[in-house]
Amino acid sequence: MKKIIIVDDHEVVRLGLKSILDQYPQYKVISEASSADEAVQKVKELKPDIVLMDIRLPGKSGIEACEEITATHPKIKVIMLTSYAEDEMLFSAIKSGASGYVLKQINSEGLIQSLDAVARGEASLDPAVTQRVFQEVRRAVIGEEAASFSSLSQQEKMVLKLVAEGNTNKKIASALFLGEGTVRNYVSSILSKLDVSNRAEAAAYAVEHNLKNYL
Repeated sequence: MKKIIIVDDHEVVRLGLKSILDQYPQYKVISEASSADEAVQKVKELKPDIVLMDIRLPGKSGIEACEEITATHPKIKVIMLTSYAEDEMLFSAIKSGASGYVLKQINSEGLIQSLDAVARGEASLDPAVTQRVFQEVRRAVIGEEAASFSSLSQQEKMVLKLVAEGNTNKKIASALFLGEGTVRNYVSSILSKLDVSNRAEAAAYAVEHNLKNYL
């Protein structure tokens, strides 16, 4: 049986959640709290398995409480509850150490599925916000990849592309209408800027960071 503390400043919400959870013998609501400070104190005293906590609380936010709880009690899982699928709140909740993010509009079956996932040690995101997470992760990856080549000029990127394709300096010089000495200088500059030792490492770097997308 997993012990749960419900944290919400609205009594009717706490009662509704407790009413749902009382129908499932694998979960037991051991306490409630109406503020972040009260939640932190009760977690310290009662050591629940899971905390169901509203993001928006009077005074200190649920996110701040989540950070404190997960920092001092890393085995305790926190599921953040919110009425709105706000990007800023979503990523703040994830960064704070929350194991789940659930919209209050969720039905009882969805809530229990989220609790079950978190109880198994998995993360749980409401389907309404899952796509936003993937989009944000993809944006972050693209930004990181682009930054990987930010020190290279456009000509150096073109030279690196041809190096990655296995071309010799002579072939690169011919393709780009450059002298071989100029190509050698470009290659030397590329190796230095990317902090790699040889052409093979430079080629691997180009492939790994998807150079083709930034030409």
